[in-house]
Amino acid sequence: MGSDTETEKKKTPLALAPIAKPLAGKKLCKRTLKLVRRASEAKCLKRGVKEVVKSIRRGNKGLCVIAGNISPIDVITHVPILCEEANVPYIYVPSKEDLATAGTTKRPTCCVLVLTKPTKGELSEEVKEKLNR
Repeated sequence: MGSDTETEKKKTPLALAPIAKPLAGKKLCKRTLKLVRRASEAKCLKRGVKEVVKSIRRGNKGLCVIAGNISPIDVITHVPILCEEANVPYIYVPSKEDLATAGTTKRPTCCVLVLTKPTKGELSEEVKEKLNR
């Protein structure tokens, strides 16, 4: 019986926010979370709404990854607008739990900012090209 409930939880679709656009597809989501994991290992990651907003206002550039299943939605509604004003690309991923796991945190994370280094990685460029399409 326990295994049945576990599979039901995995099959349950996430309640995505209506503003979660552009939402990453399965393949792009996997690549984006891989980028977040690498940035976390390299200490080039800002976690949480407060840190992300502070970094963007200070002029730091990078890729903003926002979770699509945030409730209440008011927590992150200002982040995409701030990203657009600062010309910082952003993308939504379906799950805040997956975003936290990729960022090596146990606590679910609303958004992260992957900071760019002077030597840009191939994966970061690939994700930015997908976003510009």
